[in-house]
Amino acid sequence: MADPTRRRGRPPKVPAQPVLPGTVQALDRALDLLDLLAARPGLTLSEVAEHAAQPPSTVHRVLHTLATRGMVESDPATQAWNIGPQAFRLGSAFMRRSGIVERARPILRMLMDHTGETANLGILQGDAVLFLSQVETTETIRAFFPPGTRSPLHASGIGKALLAFGAAGGATGPLQGEAPLARFTDNTLTDRQALMADLARIRHRGFSFDDEERTRGMRCIAAPVFDLSGEAVAGVSVSGPAHRIAAEHVKTLGAVVAAAAASLTEAMGGQTP
Repeated sequence: MADPTRRRGRPPKVPAQPVLPGTVQALDRALDLLDLLAARPGLTLSEVAEHAAQPPSTVHRVLHTLATRGMVESDPATQAWNIGPQAFRLGSAFMRRSGIVERARPILRMLMDHTGETANLGILQGDAVLFLSQVETTETIRAFFPPGTRSPLHASGIGKALLAFGAAGGATGPLQGEAPLARFTDNTLTDRQALMADLARIRHRGFSFDDEERTRGMRCIAAPVFDLSGEAVAGVSVSGPAHRIAAEHVKTLGAVVAAAAASLTEAMGGQTP
């Protein structure tokens, strides 16, 4: 669930990322600033510089260059920087390419209408879930995952659904290695054996359950979407406050979400393994 509240005080410094061989350093740093503003909109020039660990003069030139192309923009009244309209158009081109967003939209709408909770679509991106689309509930208290939001695999409904059905089990997946899994609440599954046991339950019943594991007070139920080869490539979910997604409703809602995921699998020409 997105937190729109800006933190007060001096922002923490972020170590400069190493420049990979064969890349253009100036372009790499410009893209770092775009990533920063996407994650933390409304930063001033000095805050951007401090977050990025770059000199303000350098940051000013980069932001000015990006602004001339519409990738970022500055509010004259507050001097705050935000992602610009051209960045949105480029991101929209990615979503049009896959076709899954258009096919998922009516299914997400029906899912929201049926459950009364916010419906989401996400795909695997590296070690996280990338949310592509959302149909919000009309309830005042609701989950909010705007397109472009990323969430960790081990602490999200869609992420665990993808893990359970093998979409993220490679050498860099959270089930591999010894690095500790990030804890977000008391319910986060940071022990790999406990996580693997949960994934086994997900495979058995066909849907996952995020029981306040990413955000206290919010729950999520998700199921995987498969491609033609039977590989889990995406997931759909419903998310909302714990008092509405109560334990006694999980099985019923899980069946509804799994059916919606199966409908999207069919719409994409996929097949459930």
